[in-house]
Amino acid sequence: MYMVTIPPSIARRSGFDDESDFSPLSREQAQALVKAHPVVSPWWVVLGQVVVGLVIVALAWAVFGVNVARSVACGSIAVVVPAALFARGLTSQFARINPGAAVISFFVWELVKIVVTLSMLYAAHRLVKDLSWPAMLVGLVVTIKVYWLALAFKRKEKPVQFIHGEHLPHGKSN
Repeated sequence: MYMVTIPPSIARRSGFDDESDFSPLSREQAQALVKAHPVVSPWWVVLGQVVVGLVIVALAWAVFGVNVARSVACGSIAVVVPAALFARGLTSQFARINPGAAVISFFVWELVKIVVTLSMLYAAHRLVKDLSWPAMLVGLVVTIKVYWLALAFKRKEKPVQFIHGEHLPHGKSN
């Protein structure tokens, strides 16, 4: 396998650098586009995990007793605490400096989340008497699945229509 250098004359004819079809959005168009595609806050996901964790711990307590509920709580807490740290890191001022800082912040806080999760699972193993591993894993998995619920219940996108050369939210006109 070898690499080939493409001469600039051929690269210009490729169509990839054809700037004739590209036009930057105006400030109003960009604002309309952002408004039409709302972002789910990571704090809503954390709140959802807390609620789901409390529900499954209460259910485990009612059905199986205190020991199993404690194990389910350990699994849920091993998801909620690292997720809260991750959300805090993603919404910090450092993450908003520029896109590069946001990417670095994402990977650093994801690593922190993984390390804290593993540490909490290890601590539960060492500190909780009569820990039920299956119950703890159920708490962990069910609480992790809240990420999918957050995607399913995210705010609906508003349609954007094209009027007189500008993108505007549905129902608004010039």
